[in-house]
Formats: sequence, C-alpha cells, structure tokens
Amino acid sequence: MKFNAKIPKPLKQAYNEELKRYSFCLENKQYSNAWYHLERSHIIGQSYPIEHTYSHWLMLKFGFMQKDAKEVLGQIIRLLVGGWKSFIDHVPLGNTGSANVPPLKSMPIPNDIKNLFNSK
Repeated sequence: MKFNAKIPKPLKQAYNEELKRYSFCLENKQYSNAWYHLERSHIIGQSYPIEHTYSHWLMLKFGFMQKDAKEVLGQIIRLLVGGWKSFIDHVPLGNTGSANVPPLKSMPIPNDIKNLFNSK
C-alpha cells in the first residue's frame, strides 16, 4: 500500500495557483469562476491529505457563503473521510469534490492537469 504524505513541488505550485485564482474571483464576486478554480485545486490536491482536506474546507466555507445546504452537508461528509482516503491513495481521480457529483466517482482529468500529473 502506498502512503501519500507530501505533495510534489510542481503539483503544490499548481495547487497554490488555483487557490490564488479562487481568492481573486471570490473577492471580485465571480462566484462560478471561483468555484471552478476550487474544483481544480481539489483535482490537483486530492491525492494528498493536507491539500485535499483544505480544498474541502474551502468548499464548505463557500457553501455556507452561498447558503447552499446540499453543498454544506456534502462537504462535511467529505471532510470526515477525504483526508484518510488521500493518505492511503484511494481517491477517485479527476473527481471535482463538489456535492453535485458522487464522492467515489472518477471523472475525466482536464488535459493541463493530466500533463502536470505526468510530469511530476
């Protein structure tokens, strides 16, 4: 069994860039773009417990801001189990982390992120 503890530097840089874009969009009230970047941060960081958990934490906060009960409940559930699944490398790759998609469903990975994964 493989244990994921630390995100590789190239992925960490891309993850942080998505979070910067999320924050910028959020500050400028571009909510759908903000969510898009949050989902991308989830895809990049989901195999690493700290980044995975943090993406879900931000999604939970976003759900509260948007008064979206389904998202809030979905994120609470994901926060309880997501980090452990990352640690033991048992995550559905490409999953955006949103409560609108099944938590165990693998999804297509955007090409730019796929290229990033292949270069790590």
